[in-house]
This record gives sequence, structure tokens and C-alpha cells, in this order.
Amino acid sequence: MARLNLAGAAMLATAIPLLASCAPGGSGEAGAAALTPKQIETLDKQLTGKEAGEPIKCLPSYRTTETIRVSDSILLYRANRNLVYRNDLRGSCPGLARDSDIMVVRQFGSSTCSGDFFHLVDRSSGIRGPTCVFGEFVPYRKPAGDKG
Repeated sequence: MARLNLAGAAMLATAIPLLASCAPGGSGEAGAAALTPKQIETLDKQLTGKEAGEPIKCLPSYRTTETIRVSDSILLYRANRNLVYRNDLRGSCPGLARDSDIMVVRQFGSSTCSGDFFHLVDRSSGIRGPTCVFGEFVPYRKPAGDKG
């Protein structure tokens, strides 16, 4: 019986680090795991004072003026100073946060939608990088009457 307990303990000891690596760290907010202080600062700068709305599936291209790469799994789309859309990608997109690669979006029609793909292309070599998938777009708006 001691042999079985020892073997079970050994299996548990190897499984705990694997399970812990899946648990989110830091803030309980979606996509907040493993953000650097600079990335947190970028999110705070863009979203502080704004309230999250209901997620939407598609974002018309004409609605945004700027794409902000926060991390390998979070993009922000600025419509104006009062409205920003947050997109938590479906999984990580290695290299996205570097902001040096070109994002090539496979867009069908005039909107980018949840489930659409994009890939990164190295700016200097032209080599194609990872394929990534958009999540839903969450609008963050300043509350009505807020002049800040």
C-alpha cells in the first residue's frame, strides 16, 4: 500500500505545476493573466473611466481609427476618445505585442468578426508568422454626461 501512495504522490507532484500554469494570475479580469506593468498601464490609460457594454460579434471597419496591441492576447480598437473596443483573442498570438510585425486580417465584407482569422508577417523578411483568431468585441464607453 505504501508503494501505491508513493506512486500517487509522485504523479500528483508532477501534475500540480501543470495545473497551476493554467490558472490565471494577477487580476481576475479576462485576459489579464501575465500582463506586464507596461501592458497594464496601456489598458488603464485606454479603459479607465469607461464602462464595458455588451459584447458584439462584428466590428465595422469604419468605426475605428486606431488599433492598439496591448499583449499577445488583447487588442484595443479606438473609435474616438470616448469609445474603445476590447478584443480578447481566442488564445495567444505569439509576437503580437511586439508591434513590429504586420497584421494581415482576412476580412469578408466591411466588418471584422469574432472567429475571423489574422496572421502576422515579419516586416523585414516577409515570413508569415502565427495565425490568430479574434474574440468578441467589447465596447468601453464613457458614461453619458462624463466630460473627463
